Amino acid sequence: MKLVIAIVQDQDSQILVDEVTKNDFRVTKLATSGGFLKSGNTTLLMGVEEDRLQELLSIIENNCKSREVATSLLTVTMPGDSYVPYPINVKVGGATIFIVDVEEFIQF
Repeated sequence: MKLVIAIVQDQDSQILVDEVTKNDFRVTKLATSGGFLKSGNTTLLMGVEEDRLQELLSIIENNCKSREVATSLLTVTMPGDSYVPYPINVKVGGATIFIVDVEEFIQF
């Protein structure tokens, strides 16, 4: 068994959760925030048997697309009111996935 930890953008999370559960995977949804843009994202925890891992990864890939958003360096790096923000485009979205071996699974 594997534990899949997927960090996705908030705007992709509900569609992804719907698709994951529709395909008989169990999922736990956690509200999290990123360190770089300080914006909200969602962390999903999913236990999956090894023989269904690629199916789950395909669902994640098909539902989490990267996109560019405009932000400013002020929101990224510097607090204060004397700094003039410089607009930049940043690529966000997609999914960051960690796959961890599960030593033991117990359900009560």
